[in-house]
Amino acid sequence: MIGVRWLRFNAVGLLGIGVQLGVLELLRGVLDVNYLVATALAVEAAVLHNFIWHERWTWRGQPRQGRAGRLVRFHVSNGIVSIGGNLILMRALAGWLGIHYLLANGITIAILSVVNFLMADRLVFRPQDPPRRGL
Repeated sequence: MIGVRWLRFNAVGLLGIGVQLGVLELLRGVLDVNYLVATALAVEAAVLHNFIWHERWTWRGQPRQGRAGRLVRFHVSNGIVSIGGNLILMRALAGWLGIHYLLANGITIAILSVVNFLMADRLVFRPQDPPRRGL
């Protein structure tokens, strides 16, 4: 089952990459927003996009109750790692090494994908323990 989830996670991730790069290009390339600010906003757009699709497809069948908690856990885990990791790696790759911001962002996404999958699978969409009843 983890193999199917990994494939679905990456399929959603590919769509999320499109969202992230599209928003990044719009903000940086068209609106001339600072590349770090544009990166943070683009990652947030992708995180929200990915959560919706993971909820509906990758880990479908999750109970409706608890969705808000999963969104919070997704933001705390995948969101913080994605935004923080993207900002750190973008600063290093685009800022210090001078790699084009879109290529640098693609490299960053690849590096962070494994960590994000493990956190999503183990922390965000894990099966919930059944409620305990008093003895």
